[in-house]
Amino acid sequence: MRFRKMERKDVPSGLSLCRSATWNQLSRDWEIFLTLDPEGSRVCVDDDENVIGTVTTLRYSNHFSWIGMVLVDPAHQRKGIGLKLLEQALEILKNEDSVKLDATPAGRQVYVKLGFKDEYSLSRMSTASLNTQHLVASTATPLEQNDLDSVKLLDQKVFGADRLPLLRWMMEGAPDLAFKVGKGKQLKGYCFGRPGYRFTQIGPVVAMDVDVAKELVSAALMHCGNKPMILDVPYHDEAWNTWISLLGFSELRPFVRMYKGKNNWPGVPGNQYAILGPEFG
Repeated sequence: MRFRKMERKDVPSGLSLCRSATWNQLSRDWEIFLTLDPEGSRVCVDDDENVIGTVTTLRYSNHFSWIGMVLVDPAHQRKGIGLKLLEQALEILKNEDSVKLDATPAGRQVYVKLGFKDEYSLSRMSTASLNTQHLVASTATPLEQNDLDSVKLLDQKVFGADRLPLLRWMMEGAPDLAFKVGKGKQLKGYCFGRPGYRFTQIGPVVAMDVDVAKELVSAALMHCGNKPMILDVPYHDEAWNTWISLLGFSELRPFVRMYKGKNNWPGVPGNQYAILGPEFG
């Protein structure tokens, strides 16, 4: 086996690995990694050039970088390929001051040995049957292109880095799931969403307080149709987590946000009520 740069021709193989792992990504999710950083992702191939593993990286300005999409073909697991893929990613990011990722409990055991430290806990929350009686009356309005400058300023503060290209991509892919409360200098919060193979995902959700977050998510959930829904939710606000449970969401899997190196740009996690996704942060 060997490792090489991931190319667009590898997207179908990446999707196949996602289906084997019951992950939610679509082709468009893979393609944005290659668009934002054509040199930033790697695949592991066997002797017949079949893709048997993947890893992606992103750099968020000069603040921190991200590792995601560590996938290994089930037939080739327990051979150390996942660790080698992670080492490939760390080599790509060797000059970065800070590297972050969202780890499963099993992955965390590996990452700790490589020098990663815990930052905070999250859970992927899912529901196939929304309890609409707990949705709140919402003043949220559809997000528009001319709102993105204001979104960028607030998002950079809360997330900790500029990710406007990624948010534009989110809005282009699912404009019906993008909402705001307030406008311009009075912007109080916003949310985005994206379709997936198994679920429609809502996130990121950034809000000045839990009531604004509830308004945003109530608006977005009403546009998800009949498909099961997920949110990746940090444990920062008990009232928020209680409300998510009342809506019918339950934990699908836990994550731990981790970092290696410095953590000079943590953002304001308490204002992030749902993340974009563990592959993006």
